[in-house]
Amino acid sequence: MSFSTPMGQLLDRQSPAIKEGEWLIAPPLDEGLLNGAKRCIWSLDHLISEVWRQHGHEVVEGLTAPENMNDALLFWPKTMDLGRWWLDQLNACCASGSTLRIVGEHHGGGKRVPGELKTRGMSHQRLDNARRCSLYQATTVAEDAGDHWSRFEALDLTLVSHPGIFGHGRLDDGTSMLLEVLPTLEGQVLDAGCGDGVISAWLARQGADVTAVDINHLALEATRRTLAANDLKGEVLPSDMLAAVDGPFEAIVSNPAFHQERSVSIDPARKLIEQASKKLAPKGALYLVANSFLPYMDLMKKHFGRVEVLKETSRFRVYRASRR
Repeated sequence: MSFSTPMGQLLDRQSPAIKEGEWLIAPPLDEGLLNGAKRCIWSLDHLISEVWRQHGHEVVEGLTAPENMNDALLFWPKTMDLGRWWLDQLNACCASGSTLRIVGEHHGGGKRVPGELKTRGMSHQRLDNARRCSLYQATTVAEDAGDHWSRFEALDLTLVSHPGIFGHGRLDDGTSMLLEVLPTLEGQVLDAGCGDGVISAWLARQGADVTAVDINHLALEATRRTLAANDLKGEVLPSDMLAAVDGPFEAIVSNPAFHQERSVSIDPARKLIEQASKKLAPKGALYLVANSFLPYMDLMKKHFGRVEVLKETSRFRVYRASRR
């Protein structure tokens, strides 16, 4: 089975590509890795974790580090601050002197990895460089995991954030516009893609019975902390959009993620729009904010009887969709 990602293709040049007993940390969905020998995985991504499980691998999902983990291979994330967090976690939970390999794409910060290793006093060398990726080998050092959580104030709420969460440390302009036009919502309301929990906290403060979902365990923990910081309550759980919830909900509220590299991917929003009409109460509505250039109107009209734009600027558009 051929490797399907640049990082996987660089690893395929090594012999062996994956070492015996080496944990895979935050791995992508690479066909060569998924269909290869069974491995031990640590991931913060619920969707990715589920796919690795389906392929028969042993998966530790969430923020709690695996036990008895020594040698590891870290797939460097596209967010430098999240990569720094991973280095701190691995130094804290692996025995000092363990072998840590790191593979990263250059446009995602892979070229800056040696500087991060040097800062921590970790001896290291570059093993290979191809497919616009680099592979390094380092030795772990005894280090505390540190506290990467932060707080900030917005909308008279205390928000808790962490590297690796959408809009880390600030209120996103699109979310702000969504909340500006959102009516007071009551009953069961779902925050789909909860991020740092600002939408959940806003809804809960208005009296809604809030459920919050996300695939990112950092986002789930941030939402729990945000609700607690404001003496608010809500159910927070991992879910690939609406897969893990039943409803019916009086409203679903979301600022769904999209990815823009060589091309634009709206897969999370597509899943949300396709699933939402089946999870709403008869008179319920989906409230969604998105960048104005994203093609959501036609998609929403396929699944809802009525779609309207509540507010529009040159950057964002807020939609309301209902069955009728």
